[in-house]
Amino acid sequence: MKSTDAISAIRTLLGMEVKLATMKLENGTVLEAESFEKDYEVFIVTEDQKVALPVGEYTMEDGKMLIVTEEGIISEIKEVEEAPEEPAEQEVEAEVQYATKEELAEIKAMVEEIYAAIKKAEMSEEEPAELSAQPTIEEEVAAQVEAQLSQEPAAAPLKHSPESNAQRQMFKLSPNRNLSTRDKVLQKISNL
Repeated sequence: MKSTDAISAIRTLLGMEVKLATMKLENGTVLEAESFEKDYEVFIVTEDQKVALPVGEYTMEDGKMLIVTEEGIISEIKEVEEAPEEPAEQEVEAEVQYATKEELAEIKAMVEEIYAAIKKAEMSEEEPAELSAQPTIEEEVAAQVEAQLSQEPAAAPLKHSPESNAQRQMFKLSPNRNLSTRDKVLQKISNL
């Protein structure tokens, strides 16, 4: 037995070192707790830290249900009650039936009758010619707005006046400096 093993065994006996139990959830998440019993703390183990298990119900790999009502504290562990399996629904095979030419002709005739009835109803609902000759409120408002706008003068047209003598200002930065190869190439390109 190595000295480190002996020291950890002594710490465990004295209660200085706590061995934590680990379990996995159904989805593979590793949980760690001093003991998986009521009122013990439980943590999610990640690569670099331990996080308190959030409130909720969790299914363990062994089929038990872990219930946490206060963050990081186990409130209950119980066996999962299996729901009675429902008998498989019998597949109902529906026979596919296609419409015949005669049935399609009947449907077409019915649609044409309905269309004709709608047209007839619309024609009977039309207003007499006297009522339709009177302007509606929208037409009156539009006429008033048009009259107001026609009384106001239009804005004067804008004239384009380009500057006649545009002078370019040339700046020479460090004119006494020796030109590099790059400067010479750029100078030749700009003078083309």
